[in-house]
Amino acid sequence: MFIQDLKNDFYRQLIGKRILIIVNYDVDAICASKILQSLFKYDHMLYTVVPIMGLTGLRRAYNEHQGDVKYVLLVNCGGCVDIVELLQPAEDVTFYICDSHRPFDVCNVYSDRQVCLLGDPALEENIPAFESIFYDSDGEDDDDEDDDGDEHEDSGAGESDGDADGGNAVERRRAPKLSRLERHEQRIMRQRARRQWELERDRIMFDYTQFSYYGRSTALLIFELAWKLSKDNMDLLWWAIVGISEQLLLGKIESGAYTLELEHIQSHVSRLTNKTNDQNTMSASKITFENDLHLVLYRHWTVTESMRYSRYSACQLKLWTLRGEKRLHELLVEMGLPLVHARQTYSAMDLVLRKEFYTMVEQLAEKYAIPDIVYGTFTLSYGYRSRYAAADYVYALLAILQSIKKHKTPEDCFMEASDALTRQHKQLLNAGIDNAKLLHAAIFRQVQSCLEAHQVHSTGSFFYYVLQEEHAFFSYPYALALLAKFVLHGHVATTRARQAPDLPLIATCPLDAAQGMCLLVGIAPVREDSPKNFFGKAFDQAAQKSKTSLLQDFFEPSIVQLRQSDLTRFLDALTVLLT
Repeated sequence: MFIQDLKNDFYRQLIGKRILIIVNYDVDAICASKILQSLFKYDHMLYTVVPIMGLTGLRRAYNEHQGDVKYVLLVNCGGCVDIVELLQPAEDVTFYICDSHRPFDVCNVYSDRQVCLLGDPALEENIPAFESIFYDSDGEDDDDEDDDGDEHEDSGAGESDGDADGGNAVERRRAPKLSRLERHEQRIMRQRARRQWELERDRIMFDYTQFSYYGRSTALLIFELAWKLSKDNMDLLWWAIVGISEQLLLGKIESGAYTLELEHIQSHVSRLTNKTNDQNTMSASKITFENDLHLVLYRHWTVTESMRYSRYSACQLKLWTLRGEKRLHELLVEMGLPLVHARQTYSAMDLVLRKEFYTMVEQLAEKYAIPDIVYGTFTLSYGYRSRYAAADYVYALLAILQSIKKHKTPEDCFMEASDALTRQHKQLLNAGIDNAKLLHAAIFRQVQSCLEAHQVHSTGSFFYYVLQEEHAFFSYPYALALLAKFVLHGHVATTRARQAPDLPLIATCPLDAAQGMCLLVGIAPVREDSPKNFFGKAFDQAAQKSKTSLLQDFFEPSIVQLRQSDLTRFLDALTVLLT
């Protein structure tokens, strides 16, 4: 069931209770959990935070803590699976699900009190009606029992009861009796109607679950709860901004949906800024809205490296080629930006050039076919030298989450990313930015070698790209997805095939040589560039057709694991399915 009044039906129900918070391994979820922890600390509430990476982690986290809690809050996880069927909880356990993954599982939608989805049902797409997907078979069973037992209930009861039951006997004599043949025909008609209903239900459920996509940012939803509770501040608002920025930068939502949310966020920025000024206190931090450039970490890098390693500018200018490099130099000359300055760290550039950099790029964007390089975003300023864009935080946190090593568990990375959000741990954020630079440089080099060696192959219905060896970066979901998207856009930019913009791409990378597993991700076509992804359903059907074992453990259905020995058979089945 849906809960719209988060203040009364969610938050106030938890006051004084012990809460288990299970958080998915993504930036939006981390930002939402930080806001929630701030609210719970304010009201001195007991809670436990457990980070997870998939369904296996969800089961383990719940089983380890189920004895201690009766209230479980799932952040960016659990909404798309039947949570009661998965976890088999006691009847007195209540689940609150705040999840941006779509579509929601219908059992969660129509659950009675045990599963509560936080959000507005009016914003959800095409949720099937209850009657069209749940069949009431009680009446049918009763009719069958009546048919079977009809002959045994005929005359005996009337004779034994005598005159006292005479009225009922008269009623029975008046009721038309059905022959055995007529009862058989009715049973067949009911079975036929049931089969037709099941076929219609399967069609409705396929249409509903065919695509996976994302709803509103969870961090933004929880921030609005903090605002309604009058417990919001600049830090909480900034975390919400980082959460929705991650959705935009990873292509989880369309730019139109992001632009609509900007208006609401700007009103919160103005309100909190005025509130701070009215209190006559010097604000420790300042959030400002401004038009910015889709260039990776350019404030913390050199201009040339940022333009080369950003997917949009690199693909539009084909910067992995000599001709593209020459075109980049022409752009810098026309901007009036000397190469000496362009190869310096942005913060070390001449002050006049820094102030004019955005304007210079914006003026030449149309001429150099990079019109979408400008977008609206927010920046955070504190102290004398600390100024970060929301995108800087997103890339830094993603790099931290991907920095799993033998001595550094996913839980350690999660806690480090969570700490990096706070201003007191600026060194963690800067370390994350340095790691993000290494990640994006590695992605560009891989794309360059891939395109030069013509390693993107076509089956006619999709492209595929296979990494032959384990890689320090690309054995993790987010990095492989970023690489796959860069490869697809780069290939479309260089190929002459007309159908290329309409074909999706599948990229795969070895995970564990000892176990022979590989990670596989599906990317939507460039021309669609839609946040809706059909690969979750397609992967499932291809696995059934090819009789391969597929591990769909992640909450993103377009990212799966399978054995490398099954890869060829699986891709063949997928080719037939998508043709």
